[in-house]
Amino acid sequence: MQRSSLLLQISQLPKLHCRFNQAYFFSSGKTQNFHSFPDNSGDPTYSDVPKPRTDKSQRKPYPTPMKELIKRAKQEKELRKSQPCRLLEHPPANGLLVPELVDVAHRVYRARELILSGLSKLLQFIPVQRCRFCYEVHIGNVGHEIRTCTGPKSGSRSATHVWRKGGVGDVIFFPKCFHLYDRVGKSRVVHDERHSAPRIPAILELCIQAGVDVENYPSKRRTKPVYSIEGRIVDFESVAGVDEMETNLSFGNADDTEVDVLRRDPNSELNAEDTNLIELSTRTLDSWFEMIGGVRKIMEKYNVWTCGYCPEVQVGPKGHKVRMCRASKHQSRNGLHAWQEATINDLVGPNYVWHVRDLNSPPLRNDLKRYYGKAPAVVELCVQAGAPVPDQYRSMMRLDVVPPERDEVDLVA
Repeated sequence: MQRSSLLLQISQLPKLHCRFNQAYFFSSGKTQNFHSFPDNSGDPTYSDVPKPRTDKSQRKPYPTPMKELIKRAKQEKELRKSQPCRLLEHPPANGLLVPELVDVAHRVYRARELILSGLSKLLQFIPVQRCRFCYEVHIGNVGHEIRTCTGPKSGSRSATHVWRKGGVGDVIFFPKCFHLYDRVGKSRVVHDERHSAPRIPAILELCIQAGVDVENYPSKRRTKPVYSIEGRIVDFESVAGVDEMETNLSFGNADDTEVDVLRRDPNSELNAEDTNLIELSTRTLDSWFEMIGGVRKIMEKYNVWTCGYCPEVQVGPKGHKVRMCRASKHQSRNGLHAWQEATINDLVGPNYVWHVRDLNSPPLRNDLKRYYGKAPAVVELCVQAGAPVPDQYRSMMRLDVVPPERDEVDLVA
């Protein structure tokens, strides 16, 4: 009996050895892949080429997990039951400004003006191409040959782009939202007010709510916090001249030329005689990073909402109630937006473009697209004008990858 069991164990040794080799092989393979393609959490300077959302009928991912949102809602509900009438203490929920973010909002406002002014000058030297049928943008003398067009009748063109000359609005895009005079007392725009409430760039509305005063778009500034009575905001502060202030509101949709006009500030205006292209591009790129960093800080305190199915955004405690959504499943919502927490990409669209090593080189080929990198259009334009490549975009632009030549494509695995 013991001899038969011993022979059975000896016969299973090759199987165990084979399993051990397989486990060692797969574990070593995972380790090698980890070192070859580092993760964002392991290396903060690494960022891969962003991939567009393939199925636009699906909802955008939530920045905050749903369990955390449900937990917050339950805590808020219990707090309303325990304290039906309470004084809101923390800004900006109580209607007051956050003191440490007022200066940040002014810097973001000035940085946006510098970016628009710098891009308008850089476009005189660096050509920008824009597809006639979709939102694809390319920085270079000629458009690329990568077949990614999703516009009308793209199937008949084999998804090939049809290029034309682009402008500043193609390089950087600021989505618009409704302006709120009182972000706490009247936090929502209803459907009947869609034509009377002005629409301005969302980043400008964020700066206004954070403390920037714009002449044509006033905002109510409180000196005392508001009360919350069973979830409803009640303001006991008597404000003189509210009617006069409301009559000065600029109703109607804001014109692009009126909103984007650069106010002359001798401290922040670019020198008109500056002909140094490298200095101009570096200054514009620095303003871009200053704006993005400031917007992230402000969004930690001030709520910004986006639709889960379309690019609509709204700055304020809640999303608006205008029935203007035409995205997937809008019939079940009667045209209302499916609001959720917004990210920095919803407020300031990065508009990723393909990176070109040389503006005078042949157009990018479709069969070599896996060797090309990407970068935000503003970053790509400034780099092509002479600005140094930012460290956080080096891996995304794939500067360490050498694309094969036309006669070497078949030799590359």
